[in-house]
Amino acid sequence: MARAPLLQLNTVSLTFGGNPLLDEVSLTVQPGDRIALVGRNGSGKSTLMKLMAGQVEADSGIRSVAPGVTVGYMEQDPDLAGFATLGDFAASNLPEGMDYRLAVVAEGLKFDPATPVATASGGERRRAALAKLLAEAPELMLLDEPTNHLDIQAIEWLEAELSQTRAGFVLISHDRAFLRALTRATLWLDRGDLRRRDAGFDGFEDWREGVWAEEDDARHKLDRKIKAEAKWAVEGISARRKRNMGRVRALQVLRADRSAQIRRQGTAALAFEAGTTSGKKVIEADGIAKTYGDKPIIRDFSLRILRGDRVAFVGPNGVGKTTLLKLLTGELEPDQGRVTLGTNLEIAVFDQTRARLDPEASLWDNLTGDPLMRVSGSADQVMVRGQPRHVVGYLKDFLFDESQARAPVRSLSGGEKARLLLAKLMAQPSNLLILDEPTNDLDVETLDLLQDILGEYDGTVLLVSHDRDFIDRVATATVALEGQGRATVYPGGWSDYAAQRPDPAPDGTRPAARGAASARSEAASPDASRPEVAKAGGLTFTERKRLDELPALIDRLESEIGKLLVLLETPELYTREPVKFRKATEALSERQSALDSAESEWLLLADRA
Repeated sequence: MARAPLLQLNTVSLTFGGNPLLDEVSLTVQPGDRIALVGRNGSGKSTLMKLMAGQVEADSGIRSVAPGVTVGYMEQDPDLAGFATLGDFAASNLPEGMDYRLAVVAEGLKFDPATPVATASGGERRRAALAKLLAEAPELMLLDEPTNHLDIQAIEWLEAELSQTRAGFVLISHDRAFLRALTRATLWLDRGDLRRRDAGFDGFEDWREGVWAEEDDARHKLDRKIKAEAKWAVEGISARRKRNMGRVRALQVLRADRSAQIRRQGTAALAFEAGTTSGKKVIEADGIAKTYGDKPIIRDFSLRILRGDRVAFVGPNGVGKTTLLKLLTGELEPDQGRVTLGTNLEIAVFDQTRARLDPEASLWDNLTGDPLMRVSGSADQVMVRGQPRHVVGYLKDFLFDESQARAPVRSLSGGEKARLLLAKLMAQPSNLLILDEPTNDLDVETLDLLQDILGEYDGTVLLVSHDRDFIDRVATATVALEGQGRATVYPGGWSDYAAQRPDPAPDGTRPAARGAASARSEAASPDASRPEVAKAGGLTFTERKRLDELPALIDRLESEIGKLLVLLETPELYTREPVKFRKATEALSERQSALDSAESEWLLLADRA
């Protein structure tokens, strides 16, 4: 016998001024459904989820829940008023004797129930809301960005838990790997309409592009029909006025239909402008160590970062990723060892605390009040990569409406705050980007764009992120911080690291790795104080590793050289954009030199092997 749906919405509409947020939306969630809810930031995903949870009333339409079905909702900003600790909040609806559920969940999420509500961070509050939902184990779980502020280990634990649950769930997340692993259906909220695809998130982008292509074709046909009818109205109406007023009215309906169509939101105008070219060597750390109290953050760590590298830093929350970034950029002094910074560095920092944003000030004041963006003698312009721009125009580049310009930053969503911080960051030229948790709260489209511009950026990128897919798409090397001061460098992104990392010991720890230098840096400047490990085929271990890495490096350099040659062949590039032409020429010369060096090194090592 078929089971009744867990939850249904029938022709639900909701408007917050202007265009409808939800326009006669209908959906059904069946037992065991695993659904991704996707859409642009501001499209209404969280509002739809609150409506599903019964926390928001629709203007019209019906919400129905099957008798006896419990619906649990994990919101982004939970109300913890009246609770002394996060544990008190998380256990507030648990039946007596079921506290063990919370203990199991707390261990998996690395959530401390004893944390006082008064001192809890936003991330800790969200983990408490997630722990509460999982411990209560409702038949339908509504999860709004559950992976934000979780480290990769906790994300993997949550992924395993949800993959085993019998409950149905609807999931909002920007984490592609998480969505691909868990979902079997996709709901796409776009300009008030909700579409369903009975397949998981994998393939969503192709589906979306197909829908938009059909929409563009239909709009084009409508525009042609309006043009033809308008021409008839001008040329032929006078002779047939009485007989054809119906056709005139039909033309008015066509125009009204075209006017009512809501344009798709564009993409943010993201662009990092590389500053002056830095030296070839950007950062060199030699045997650095840092300890706070009796807790070692990093021990005997060496790393060389060259111009153009994209290095990701991964590890559990609290392991010291941000501290290591500060050591590498000179913001903190190591207890031992030495950090040498390269020449001509222009550093831009995207910090996970959003400290560069004043929550009480307006978006306008946050931009015009920034010393790096201030235009002398002007209250309505900002300096963007050396050129003055009107503050509203620049905000529109990042998808903010003019009405939002005077609103306080605290009124923005998490994704909007991230976009505003990117607007500040991208206004200044740089050649070294420090991105500490840039992916939190950004929608999939903005993540795609950020990934693309990082690929085109001429400078160097240091990245902290828990988004496995984003790391795979961006990083050329990954530094894994594994606790107890251990850190190891792996070539490639997250998937490469996962394939290469040692298996954990029975106690859950990983074997200690010596203070690691990258394979490249060891090959370039061997440290006589460190004995070479076992040889294979006439090569040292580091030489063998270098030989394995060189083909990928050669392929990357050849690809970059090809792109630069295509760019330099652009007609009139030299006359229209001489600075871009000069930079491309310099980059081409550097990459051709690097390719020659890499090919020579490969031939030498291959011959010795």
